[in-house]
Amino acid sequence: MTIIPIFLDQRRRRRLIVLPALGDLLHRVFNVVIALLGLLVALPLMVIIALAIKLTSPGPVFFVQTRIGINRRRALAPGARYRPEDRGGKPFIMFKFRTMVAAGSRANAAAEVWATPDDPRVTPLGRILRLYRLDELPQLVNVLLGDMSVVGPRPEQPTIFTELRAQIDRYQARQCVPPGITGWAQINQHYDSSIEDVKKKLAFDLEYVGRRSVIEDLRIMLRTVPTMVGKIGGW
Repeated sequence: MTIIPIFLDQRRRRRLIVLPALGDLLHRVFNVVIALLGLLVALPLMVIIALAIKLTSPGPVFFVQTRIGINRRRALAPGARYRPEDRGGKPFIMFKFRTMVAAGSRANAAAEVWATPDDPRVTPLGRILRLYRLDELPQLVNVLLGDMSVVGPRPEQPTIFTELRAQIDRYQARQCVPPGITGWAQINQHYDSSIEDVKKKLAFDLEYVGRRSVIEDLRIMLRTVPTMVGKIGGW
């Protein structure tokens, strides 16, 4: 968000506030349209995936998890607060198709850890969904709810986010835009498995933040398709 210097005259301050607001509105309209179209096109596939999950693994069809979203604190007046504590961004519930054994089993007991290529918690069907990134389709609902955009930095789990913010300089800077289903980092880098992977992704995320636009989002969305079909970066 843009911080408006208090020494600017009222007209210039108003213009600096309105332009980013118009850009945010355009992005919001764009995301709602894409999410609605995406859900309409993907609905038959999502029904098949839901049935396959239910038939091949005991437990719920969907996996829900708290993630950290956009940080709007700097846009507020001094002293105003969105939340009683600074968690780096607004927490929200993210939806995915379940790709691991149901919570409560021994294999799925670990909380807030990265998945690995040979993660024993992942079901056989889940490996296919993760490989083609089809488990992310329910996040189109998150886009409609306003918690996410189609394109943006991937949202992280609260505990992991707190650790990364303490270990990596400027990590929280990626929270100035809404998190996304896909992003510039996702089409250039595989899933995180180390701090070095996160640092590489952060560089891509900040590059995206610096040139964010509807045209850029369209370009990234088009490049996401071959990434999914070619199983690039997934496991």
